[in-house]
Amino acid sequence: VQLQASGGGLVQSGGSLRLSCVVSAFSLDGHTIGWFRQAPGKEREGVSCISESGDSTHYSDSVKGRFTISRDKAKKTVYLQMNSLKPEDTAVYYCASDLRDWSFRLSDFLSVDDHDYWGQGTEVTVSS
Repeated sequence: VQLQASGGGLVQSGGSLRLSCVVSAFSLDGHTIGWFRQAPGKEREGVSCISESGDSTHYSDSVKGRFTISRDKAKKTVYLQMNSLKPEDTAVYYCASDLRDWSFRLSDFLSVDDHDYWGQGTEVTVSS
């Protein structure tokens, strides 16, 4: 399984970007998928994730209300719509997939980084 992240770029504060993560698997069934980010000089942090069923989502407090995660099963793609971007959102964004069962506590997915598959990252820069 490979993950391909794209959609990053340079945007002004208050602007929007949509990141995409294409999963090269037979289907998204069984995959819990999330987005993480790492800013220069900082540790990687979890941003948002979506359950394998697609019915549940979770967001970090820093992006709640501004970012929206969604998925298109037919395209085997997970999106991260980022609105009202702030300079502190500047980071390299990675998508990750995991075949373990996170349904009982989806929020834990963002707290660990030993997931099965990782994308290569896409850079987001928000200017003030």
